[in-house]
Amino acid sequence: MSAALPHPFKIHLDHSSSHKFKKCPTSPPPLLLHSSSWLKQGDGPRFLLHRNGLLLTRAEDKARGSSSTSSTLSQFDSDNQLQDVSPSGTCDPLCSVDETSSEDFEASYQPNTDFLKALAVLAAAGTGALAINHSWVAANQDLAMALLFGIGYAGIIFEESLAFNKSGVGLLMAVSLWVIRSIGAPSTEAAVSELSHASGEVSEIVFFLLGAMTIVEIVDAHQGFKLVTDNITTRKPRTLLWVVGFVTFFLSSILDNLTSTIVMVSLLRKLVPPSEYRKLLGAVVVIAANAGGAWTPIGDVTTTMLWIHGQISTLQTMKDLAIPSAVSLAVPLALMSLTSQWEGQSSADVLASEQMAPRGKLVFSIGIGALVFVPVFKALTGLPPYMGMLLGLGVLWIVTDAIHYGESERQQLKVPQALSRIDTQGALFFLGILLSVSSLEAAGILREIANYLDTHIPNVELIASSIGVVSAIIDNVPLVAATMGMYDLSSFPQDSEFWQLVAYCAGTGGSMLVIGSAAGVAFMGMEKVDFFWYLRKVSGFAFAGYAAGIAAYLAVHNLNISLPTALAQVPFLSGS
Repeated sequence: MSAALPHPFKIHLDHSSSHKFKKCPTSPPPLLLHSSSWLKQGDGPRFLLHRNGLLLTRAEDKARGSSSTSSTLSQFDSDNQLQDVSPSGTCDPLCSVDETSSEDFEASYQPNTDFLKALAVLAAAGTGALAINHSWVAANQDLAMALLFGIGYAGIIFEESLAFNKSGVGLLMAVSLWVIRSIGAPSTEAAVSELSHASGEVSEIVFFLLGAMTIVEIVDAHQGFKLVTDNITTRKPRTLLWVVGFVTFFLSSILDNLTSTIVMVSLLRKLVPPSEYRKLLGAVVVIAANAGGAWTPIGDVTTTMLWIHGQISTLQTMKDLAIPSAVSLAVPLALMSLTSQWEGQSSADVLASEQMAPRGKLVFSIGIGALVFVPVFKALTGLPPYMGMLLGLGVLWIVTDAIHYGESERQQLKVPQALSRIDTQGALFFLGILLSVSSLEAAGILREIANYLDTHIPNVELIASSIGVVSAIIDNVPLVAATMGMYDLSSFPQDSEFWQLVAYCAGTGGSMLVIGSAAGVAFMGMEKVDFFWYLRKVSGFAFAGYAAGIAAYLAVHNLNISLPTALAQVPFLSGS
């Protein structure tokens, strides 16, 4: 879902150092799924994306003479599995780094750095508190909020350099902006009313994402996606290129782009030996995952936001964006097929690897059915989409409890364990960003920006296209949220050309750079692909597909293509 569910989010990887692990005689730990430490179990080996910052606690404890040492680490080596070692030699629930890794980190660890960071944070907080003078803020509310949003967003962009988690920065920014809004509003009651309205809208998105992420995690824990990946049997290089692309495309239309990428790249690691060919296939997965999420309401977090808030509807979005999204994938595939050297490439047989969990097919069917049923539920009942998602989660919860009743060794396959593995901090990041943007909307700042753009850039196609280009650098969630705040449904009605283009451009624009989407960053970490390799080998193809998709949309829209009358009258398709 380029923010997927779930994704659909930007995650940052650090694989600059290698770590060694001690073996543990007991069973491997439960899977983890967090935005700062993603652990997914697809068809490939288990892996964990981590930051060196996770070693900080151990180094600090040792510096203080403490014997308590614990940290969470792993690596992408397909010959190794995640193992646990505690100082006593027994296995902990989380992975502990061994002495070699700890010593490597301690050699470069500087305690003064943390002191300076803490001092800087306290100084910034004190300065902010002193700066909030009621009379000045009331007179210069727009300037104060714009400055604060700019500083907060810079903290999110440079998350890795500053070592501050973007979720924390987003929440702090949201609260601070609403404090300023309460000071500058006509009355506190007015600000509270605005906040209540914004919280209701934002909560719908957060509940939707949490439900979707949990369903996908349950299906993945049961190895349900093997039903898809195990059916890819072709070994012809060019054919495999197209098959992988379009399987990912349709998979991402139901799942988020991040999950689709992890599943498909894990498959490629078994089909193809390490080579330039495999990297190109992985890049195709990134483009396909972003394109696939753009044409369905549940395929990408940005299209979900637009759908929940009424800017786009189910049927019209799928009808208008299916062809442009497919073109944005087909053009790069065609160019790669013609320009890349595929001769001499070989693929290995698919390895047996992990077996599907008991009743995995049943869980896969119910999980995917629950996701697909959400638009139907909205059309039939008129209730918000998150209610349909919670309905599906409730059904899957009861089913997994029933089929695994009495199986204590399979607790990790149940919903309570899945809830501990989903990307909760990613959901909190969305919460912070969306509340921050809603404060700017309440203050009228976004409306002023929209008026400026209308005056200087009257072409809506150019505005929407620019959003897609910028989304290759900046997270598309705040971009789309800001756009929704700048233009209401009175400016552009539901399913207008502008909103359709925003959905397409924000979803596919992130493919132009490897850091432009959660799918790209995950691929970057899994295959050790660097920024400049992707820029040289793939960005041109991705941009060509992006531009071709916009041209295809404009052509289809101007031709006024419509579905057959009988199909359009189907209740759950014709509903919004």
